Amino acid sequence: MAVFRKVPEGYIAFIEGFPGANTQGASLEEARTSLREAIALVVEANRVFGLAPMEEPQ
Repeated sequence: MAVFRKVPEGYIAFIEGFPGANTQGASLEEARTSLREAIALVVEANRVFGLAPMEEPQ
């Protein structure tokens, strides 16, 4: 689940339990777009470096 928080500078965005998937934007739409890009970069980096996908905590 994506989390968006309003701050004086705009919005911060992150995905709980998905390290590296965090960003910011001046507007909510900018934060959404940046978060999509951050997710894609994290997934690609994990693929390139052979890291296993995140597992749900037991």
